[in-house]
Amino acid sequence: MNERTLIIKMGALGDVVLCTPQIARIVEHHAEVWLLTSPAFAPLFAGHPTLKVITFPRQGAHAMWSSLVWMRRRKFSTVYDLQGSDRSRALTLLSGAARRVGIAPRWLYTHSPSRDDVREHVFPRLNRLIESAGLPAAEPVPQLWPAQSERVKVLERLASEGLTEQDFAVLHAGSSARWPSKRWEQQHFIELARGIEAAGIRVIWIGGPDEVEVNRVLAAQIGCDMTGAFTIPGLAELARLARFAVVNDSGPMHLLSAAGIPVYAFFGPTDWRRSHAVGQRERVLTHPVECSPCHLTDCPPEREHACLALITPDQVLERLRMDGLL
Repeated sequence: MNERTLIIKMGALGDVVLCTPQIARIVEHHAEVWLLTSPAFAPLFAGHPTLKVITFPRQGAHAMWSSLVWMRRRKFSTVYDLQGSDRSRALTLLSGAARRVGIAPRWLYTHSPSRDDVREHVFPRLNRLIESAGLPAAEPVPQLWPAQSERVKVLERLASEGLTEQDFAVLHAGSSARWPSKRWEQQHFIELARGIEAAGIRVIWIGGPDEVEVNRVLAAQIGCDMTGAFTIPGLAELARLARFAVVNDSGPMHLLSAAGIPVYAFFGPTDWRRSHAVGQRERVLTHPVECSPCHLTDCPPEREHACLALITPDQVLERLRMDGLL
Protein backbone atom coordinates (compact mmCIF):
# COMPACT_ATOMS: atom_id res chain seq x y z
CA MET A 1 0.00 0.00 0.00
CA ASN A 2 1.30 3.46 -0.93
CA GLU A 3 1.78 5.56 2.22
CA ARG A 4 3.62 8.46 0.64
CA THR A 5 2.62 11.82 2.17
CA LEU A 6 3.09 15.37 0.91
CA ILE A 7 3.09 18.65 2.86
CA ILE A 8 2.62 21.85 0.87
CA LYS A 9 4.10 24.98 2.46
CA MET A 10 5.66 27.47 0.06
CA GLY A 11 6.22 30.53 2.28
CA ALA A 12 6.71 33.20 3.43
CA LEU A 13 9.61 32.81 5.87
CA GLY A 14 7.64 33.48 9.05
CA ASP A 15 4.80 31.25 7.92
CA VAL A 16 7.14 28.35 7.19
CA VAL A 17 8.84 28.60 10.58
CA LEU A 18 5.52 28.97 12.37
CA CYS A 19 4.18 25.66 11.05
CA THR A 20 7.32 23.59 11.73
CA PRO A 21 5.71 21.97 14.82
CA GLN A 22 2.89 20.70 12.62
CA ILE A 23 5.40 19.51 10.02
CA ALA A 24 7.24 17.59 12.72
CA ARG A 25 3.98 16.03 13.93
CA ILE A 26 3.07 14.89 10.42
CA VAL A 27 6.52 13.32 9.99
CA GLU A 28 6.06 11.42 13.26
CA HIS A 29 2.86 9.77 12.02
CA HIS A 30 3.62 8.93 8.39
CA ALA A 31 6.18 6.56 6.87
CA GLU A 32 7.47 8.66 3.96
CA VAL A 33 6.93 12.41 4.01
CA TRP A 34 7.83 15.02 1.42
CA LEU A 35 7.74 18.80 1.83
CA LEU A 36 7.02 20.98 -1.20
CA THR A 37 8.39 24.44 -0.51
CA SER A 38 10.15 27.41 -2.11
CA PRO A 39 13.88 27.16 -2.91
CA ALA A 40 14.80 29.76 -0.28
CA PHE A 41 13.41 27.65 2.56
CA ALA A 42 14.79 24.20 1.73
CA PRO A 43 18.00 24.84 3.77
CA LEU A 44 15.87 25.12 6.92
CA PHE A 45 15.25 21.38 6.65
CA ALA A 46 18.60 20.23 5.24
CA GLY A 47 19.56 18.43 8.45
CA HIS A 48 16.27 16.62 8.99
CA PRO A 49 16.94 12.87 9.25
CA THR A 50 13.88 11.66 7.32
CA LEU A 51 11.93 14.52 5.72
CA LYS A 52 12.39 14.73 1.94
CA VAL A 53 12.25 18.19 0.37
CA ILE A 54 11.35 19.28 -3.16
CA THR A 55 11.33 22.92 -4.26
CA PHE A 56 9.52 24.90 -6.91
CA PRO A 57 9.20 28.67 -7.36
CA ARG A 58 6.13 30.19 -5.71
CA GLN A 59 4.93 31.95 -8.86
CA GLY A 60 4.56 31.31 -12.55
CA ALA A 61 2.54 28.96 -14.73
CA HIS A 62 5.58 26.80 -15.50
CA ALA A 63 6.32 26.25 -11.81
CA MET A 64 2.68 25.38 -11.20
CA TRP A 65 2.62 22.85 -14.02
CA SER A 66 5.99 21.33 -13.09
CA SER A 67 5.01 20.87 -9.46
CA LEU A 68 1.71 19.28 -10.44
CA VAL A 69 3.40 16.83 -12.82
CA TRP A 70 5.89 15.92 -10.10
CA MET A 71 3.08 15.36 -7.57
CA ARG A 72 1.05 13.16 -9.89
CA ARG A 73 4.05 10.99 -10.68
CA ARG A 74 4.81 10.42 -6.99
CA LYS A 75 1.25 9.13 -6.37
CA PHE A 76 0.81 10.58 -2.90
CA SER A 77 -1.83 8.95 -0.71
CA THR A 78 -2.18 12.00 1.56
CA VAL A 79 -1.62 15.71 1.00
CA TYR A 80 -1.55 18.26 3.83
CA ASP A 81 -2.18 21.76 2.50
CA LEU A 82 -0.60 24.00 5.15
CA GLN A 83 -0.44 26.93 2.73
CA GLY A 84 -4.10 27.54 2.00
CA SER A 85 -3.51 29.66 -1.12
CA ASP A 86 -5.35 29.37 -4.43
CA ARG A 87 -2.26 27.66 -5.90
CA SER A 88 -1.86 25.11 -3.09
CA ARG A 89 -5.59 24.35 -3.11
CA ALA A 90 -5.48 23.65 -6.84
CA LEU A 91 -2.41 21.43 -6.43
CA THR A 92 -4.07 19.53 -3.60
CA LEU A 93 -7.29 19.00 -5.54
CA LEU A 94 -5.46 17.82 -8.67
CA SER A 95 -2.85 15.74 -6.82
CA GLY A 96 -4.78 12.48 -7.11
CA ALA A 97 -4.38 11.86 -3.37
CA ALA A 98 -7.23 9.96 -1.70
CA ARG A 99 -6.80 11.94 1.53
CA ARG A 100 -6.61 15.72 1.23
CA VAL A 101 -6.24 17.74 4.44
CA GLY A 102 -6.76 21.49 4.60
CA ILE A 103 -8.82 24.27 6.13
CA ALA A 104 -11.10 25.87 3.55
CA PRO A 105 -13.12 25.59 1.43
CA ARG A 106 -14.15 22.37 3.16
CA TRP A 107 -15.59 20.72 0.05
CA LEU A 108 -12.13 20.65 -1.52
CA TYR A 109 -10.65 18.46 1.21
CA THR A 110 -11.54 15.04 2.57
CA HIS A 111 -10.44 16.18 6.05
CA SER A 112 -10.81 19.70 7.42
CA PRO A 113 -11.61 21.36 10.77
CA SER A 114 -15.26 21.68 11.70
CA ARG A 115 -14.67 25.34 12.55
CA ASP A 116 -12.19 28.03 11.58
CA ASP A 117 -11.71 31.67 12.51
CA VAL A 118 -9.39 33.79 10.35
CA ARG A 119 -9.19 36.34 13.19
CA GLU A 120 -7.37 33.78 15.33
CA HIS A 121 -3.63 33.14 15.46
CA VAL A 122 -2.68 30.67 12.73
CA PHE A 123 -1.01 28.17 15.10
CA PRO A 124 -4.20 26.79 16.72
CA ARG A 125 -5.84 26.85 13.29
CA LEU A 126 -3.07 24.62 11.92
CA ASN A 127 -3.41 22.34 14.93
CA ARG A 128 -7.09 21.87 14.19
CA LEU A 129 -6.12 21.11 10.58
CA ILE A 130 -3.88 18.17 11.53
CA GLU A 131 -6.29 17.05 14.25
CA SER A 132 -8.99 16.70 11.59
CA ALA A 133 -6.78 13.99 10.04
CA GLY A 134 -6.43 12.16 13.35
CA LEU A 135 -3.06 13.56 14.46
CA PRO A 136 -2.45 15.00 17.95
CA ALA A 137 -1.99 18.76 18.27
CA ALA A 138 1.58 20.04 18.04
CA GLU A 139 3.32 21.78 20.91
CA PRO A 140 4.03 25.51 20.37
CA VAL A 141 7.77 25.01 19.92
CA PRO A 142 9.04 25.86 16.42
CA GLN A 143 12.14 24.04 15.25
CA LEU A 144 14.51 23.97 12.30
CA TRP A 145 16.88 21.35 10.92
CA PRO A 146 19.76 23.20 9.21
CA ALA A 147 22.92 21.47 8.07
CA GLN A 148 25.82 21.23 10.54
CA SER A 149 27.89 23.38 8.20
CA GLU A 150 25.71 26.37 9.08
CA ARG A 151 26.71 26.13 12.73
CA VAL A 152 30.39 25.88 11.79
CA LYS A 153 30.16 29.11 9.74
CA VAL A 154 28.51 30.92 12.63
CA LEU A 155 31.10 29.76 15.15
CA GLU A 156 33.92 30.86 12.86
CA ARG A 157 32.42 34.33 12.40
CA LEU A 158 31.80 34.78 16.13
CA ALA A 159 35.36 33.73 16.89
CA SER A 160 36.66 36.32 14.41
CA GLU A 161 34.70 38.99 16.34
CA GLY A 162 35.87 37.73 19.73
CA LEU A 163 32.35 36.66 20.69
CA THR A 164 31.27 33.57 22.59
CA GLU A 165 27.95 31.97 23.46
CA GLN A 166 25.53 34.07 25.54
CA ASP A 167 27.67 37.22 25.54
CA PHE A 168 25.78 38.91 22.70
CA ALA A 169 22.23 39.86 21.75
CA VAL A 170 20.66 39.92 18.29
CA LEU A 171 18.71 42.98 17.17
CA HIS A 172 16.67 43.26 13.97
CA ALA A 173 15.66 46.86 13.28
CA GLY A 174 14.12 46.28 9.88
CA SER A 175 10.97 44.91 8.34
CA SER A 176 9.64 44.12 4.92
CA ALA A 177 10.13 47.09 2.60
CA ARG A 178 6.35 47.03 2.15
CA TRP A 179 5.82 47.65 5.87
CA PRO A 180 7.85 50.67 7.07
CA SER A 181 5.18 51.26 9.73
CA LYS A 182 6.36 48.12 11.59
CA ARG A 183 9.73 49.66 12.40
CA TRP A 184 10.55 50.94 15.88
CA GLU A 185 12.38 54.28 15.79
CA GLN A 186 16.05 54.08 14.78
CA GLN A 187 17.11 56.35 17.62
CA HIS A 188 15.24 54.12 20.06
CA PHE A 189 17.18 51.11 18.76
CA ILE A 190 20.46 53.00 19.20
CA GLU A 191 19.63 53.91 22.81
CA LEU A 192 18.51 50.35 23.51
CA ALA A 193 21.75 48.97 22.05
CA ARG A 194 23.80 51.34 24.20
CA GLY A 195 21.98 50.15 27.31
CA ILE A 196 22.54 46.51 26.38
CA GLU A 197 26.26 47.02 25.71
CA ALA A 198 26.59 49.00 28.96
CA ALA A 199 25.51 45.77 30.69
CA GLY A 200 28.43 43.92 29.08
CA ILE A 201 26.48 42.26 26.26
CA ARG A 202 27.51 42.93 22.66
CA VAL A 203 24.87 43.87 20.12
CA ILE A 204 24.72 42.25 16.67
CA TRP A 205 22.56 43.88 13.99
CA ILE A 206 21.10 41.37 11.54
CA GLY A 207 19.06 41.62 8.37
CA GLY A 208 18.97 41.22 4.64
CA PRO A 209 18.87 43.53 1.61
CA ASP A 210 16.07 45.66 3.08
CA GLU A 211 18.20 46.44 6.16
CA VAL A 212 21.60 47.23 4.61
CA GLU A 213 21.34 51.00 4.95
CA VAL A 214 19.47 50.91 8.27
CA ASN A 215 22.07 48.67 9.88
CA ARG A 216 24.95 50.69 8.44
CA VAL A 217 23.60 53.76 10.24
CA LEU A 218 22.95 51.87 13.47
CA ALA A 219 26.32 50.09 13.57
CA ALA A 220 28.10 53.42 13.03
CA GLN A 221 26.75 54.35 16.46
CA ILE A 222 26.93 51.08 18.39
CA GLY A 223 27.17 47.32 17.86
CA CYS A 224 28.42 44.96 15.17
CA ASP A 225 26.86 44.90 11.69
CA MET A 226 26.33 41.35 10.40
CA THR A 227 23.79 42.22 7.72
CA GLY A 228 23.81 39.51 5.07
CA ALA A 229 26.60 37.60 6.82
CA PHE A 230 24.57 34.40 7.11
CA THR A 231 22.01 32.39 5.22
CA ILE A 232 18.47 32.07 6.61
CA PRO A 233 19.29 28.90 8.59
CA GLY A 234 22.60 30.49 9.57
CA LEU A 235 20.71 33.29 11.30
CA ALA A 236 18.81 30.71 13.32
CA GLU A 237 22.11 29.10 14.32
CA LEU A 238 23.48 32.51 15.32
CA ALA A 239 20.41 33.06 17.48
CA ARG A 240 20.86 29.72 19.25
CA LEU A 241 24.06 31.11 20.73
CA ALA A 242 22.62 34.54 21.63
CA ARG A 243 21.31 35.61 25.04
CA PHE A 244 18.13 37.14 23.57
CA ALA A 245 16.76 39.04 20.57
CA VAL A 246 14.81 42.29 20.13
CA VAL A 247 13.03 42.66 16.79
CA ASN A 248 10.26 44.27 14.84
CA ASP A 249 7.28 42.24 13.62
CA SER A 250 8.92 40.42 10.70
CA GLY A 251 9.96 37.10 9.22
CA PRO A 252 13.19 37.07 11.27
CA MET A 253 11.03 37.36 14.40
CA HIS A 254 9.66 33.89 13.69
CA LEU A 255 13.03 32.56 12.55
CA LEU A 256 14.78 33.64 15.76
CA SER A 257 12.00 32.17 17.88
CA ALA A 258 12.89 28.74 16.51
CA ALA A 259 16.29 29.08 18.19
CA GLY A 260 14.67 28.67 21.61
CA ILE A 261 15.84 32.03 22.98
CA PRO A 262 13.71 34.90 24.36
CA VAL A 263 12.53 37.04 21.43
CA TYR A 264 11.01 40.45 22.26
CA ALA A 265 8.98 41.91 19.40
CA PHE A 266 7.45 45.33 18.77
CA PHE A 267 3.86 45.41 17.56
CA GLY A 268 1.80 48.45 16.62
CA PRO A 269 0.18 48.56 13.17
CA THR A 270 -0.50 44.81 13.15
CA ASP A 271 -2.42 42.65 15.61
CA TRP A 272 0.00 40.77 17.86
CA ARG A 273 -2.75 38.35 18.88
CA ARG A 274 -2.79 37.00 15.33
CA SER A 275 0.87 37.40 14.42
CA HIS A 276 3.15 36.90 17.43
CA ALA A 277 5.96 34.35 17.22
CA VAL A 278 5.04 30.91 18.52
CA GLY A 279 6.08 30.51 22.16
CA GLN A 280 6.84 34.24 22.54
CA ARG A 281 3.38 35.61 23.39
CA GLU A 282 4.52 36.99 26.76
CA ARG A 283 7.38 38.94 25.14
CA VAL A 284 5.26 41.11 22.85
CA LEU A 285 6.08 44.82 23.26
CA THR A 286 3.17 47.21 22.65
CA HIS A 287 1.82 50.62 23.64
CA PRO A 288 -1.99 50.88 23.62
CA VAL A 289 -3.36 53.62 21.37
CA GLU A 290 -6.83 53.91 19.92
CA CYS A 291 -5.76 53.49 16.29
CA SER A 292 -3.78 50.27 16.81
CA PRO A 293 -3.88 47.89 15.04
CA CYS A 294 -4.51 49.95 11.90
CA HIS A 295 -2.91 47.54 9.36
CA LEU A 296 -1.55 50.54 7.46
CA THR A 297 1.84 50.13 5.80
CA ASP A 298 2.63 53.83 6.39
CA CYS A 299 1.56 55.71 9.51
CA PRO A 300 -0.33 58.96 8.80
CA PRO A 301 1.87 61.89 9.93
CA GLU A 302 -0.75 63.24 12.34
CA ARG A 303 -0.60 60.03 14.37
CA GLU A 304 3.17 60.39 14.88
CA HIS A 305 3.66 56.62 14.88
CA ALA A 306 2.49 56.68 18.51
CA CYS A 307 1.90 52.92 18.77
CA LEU A 308 5.65 52.29 18.48
CA ALA A 309 7.27 55.65 19.21
CA LEU A 310 5.82 55.69 22.73
CA ILE A 311 7.56 52.43 23.64
CA THR A 312 10.75 53.82 25.16
CA PRO A 313 14.21 52.23 25.26
CA ASP A 314 14.18 52.52 29.06
CA GLN A 315 10.98 50.45 29.20
CA VAL A 316 12.55 47.71 27.09
CA LEU A 317 15.76 47.74 29.13
CA GLU A 318 13.76 47.47 32.35
CA ARG A 319 11.85 44.51 30.94
CA LEU A 320 15.13 42.79 30.05
CA ARG A 321 16.40 43.42 33.59
CA MET A 322 13.20 42.05 35.12
CA ASP A 323 13.62 38.89 33.04
CA GLY A 324 17.19 38.45 34.27
CA LEU A 325 18.80 39.02 30.87
CA LEU A 326 20.86 42.09 31.73
